[in-house]
Amino acid sequence: MGTSIRGKYNQLVQIICLVLLLGGVLPAQEYQYSKIYPVPDLSFYPGALTGLDILQQMDFAPLQGKRIAILCNQTAVNRDGQHLLDFINAQWDITVKTIFTPEFGLFGRQDEAVRLSGKDDIDPVTGARIINLFSRYVIPPKWSLTDVDVIVVDLMDPGIRYFTFITTITKMFETAAKLEIPVIVLDRPNPLRGDVVDGPIVRTGYQSFVGYHLVPIRHGLTIGEYLLMVNEMGWAKDLARVDLTVIPMVNWQRNQWHNKTGLPWVPPAPAIDSLEINLAYLATALLEGTNLSIGRGADKPFQLVGAPYIAGRHFFDVINRRNLAGTKFRAVSFTPHADQVRPEPPVYAGQTCHGLELIITDRDLFDPLLTATTIITIAHQLYPRQFNWNGDYIDKLVGYDLVRTFVAQDKDPAYLPARWTSDVLKFNRFRERFLLY
Repeated sequence: MGTSIRGKYNQLVQIICLVLLLGGVLPAQEYQYSKIYPVPDLSFYPGALTGLDILQQMDFAPLQGKRIAILCNQTAVNRDGQHLLDFINAQWDITVKTIFTPEFGLFGRQDEAVRLSGKDDIDPVTGARIINLFSRYVIPPKWSLTDVDVIVVDLMDPGIRYFTFITTITKMFETAAKLEIPVIVLDRPNPLRGDVVDGPIVRTGYQSFVGYHLVPIRHGLTIGEYLLMVNEMGWAKDLARVDLTVIPMVNWQRNQWHNKTGLPWVPPAPAIDSLEINLAYLATALLEGTNLSIGRGADKPFQLVGAPYIAGRHFFDVINRRNLAGTKFRAVSFTPHADQVRPEPPVYAGQTCHGLELIITDRDLFDPLLTATTIITIAHQLYPRQFNWNGDYIDKLVGYDLVRTFVAQDKDPAYLPARWTSDVLKFNRFRERFLLY
């Protein structure tokens, strides 16, 4: 850590200690199986501080003298952009035994910084074994947590149910519960705001790795709130619950987009290089339940939609007449190619696809799910012989067979969001007791 950065942090530590002495600790909420770590009122400090920032200001006190496992990826950075693994190694009384990673690995892809030792990747900074919990293992093997005193989780969840991160952490909970290992979650902002909820809730018969819990597609929760809900409700397998502690953020507001937090943007997954792409992914990922390409392997993944069978200009004209709020479209052609992120080639690899580029003009007005279902419906109407579903994957993404049934009935997509209004209202009421901000 540079001298100027260290000086700034030392000054903040002094402020925190002063506030604590003056009795500025926020009152902790009471939960049956989980705890919220008390933090000072730092409302006077400009910008948000993540759970990692708060932990760092406490000189990692909850971890001192511990042997720890860490579940993290490239998003585990402090306010100054330093990665957790780069400075936790300096804490001489903390031993990092194992590093678990979610889908896409530790740094968003296979990274040259890690070295291979036998069958395991090794982190050169901490010397810890790196285990991916999406490919080779789904549930942490018990041997990977031998002699571990506590598990630390630090990830930025993109705020979208389709992502696998929360499912991976839940699987971690299952093993931690069996071994009676406590878990500390460092909270981070929901990049897509915390006051907007949208989409249907998963039905129990349609649960999968991309829809493991009964929440809407856009859940409006921070990762700490989400995992608090999972733990308190016993949503892990066999009602497993862990000794969970959430270290909350300071100064994050529910109506904030990520760019208003003052925190650095770190892509939560390859190609999600900006907040706009994160928001676009909320829409276009739904199209992976069809035989439309969303630009994987092309120059603007998650912002492109097309297929070889589409007449691009006509498709554009029909979509454009919908006047969907907060977005505009451009007629484009693109050719997907294989990349290093995913082992399987993208749909239509090497073929020219015609379709649309999605451009978000106003993120507050943009309706991702209405936009996605409109594109799906129109593709089905214009190309009924060529358009197909990707097996039952659309049902897993949506949460049940709502969209597939709606499209088969050839109904106007403008009426589809009303079908999940009840789900949104119910979830908003249900989630209230888990909201920390």
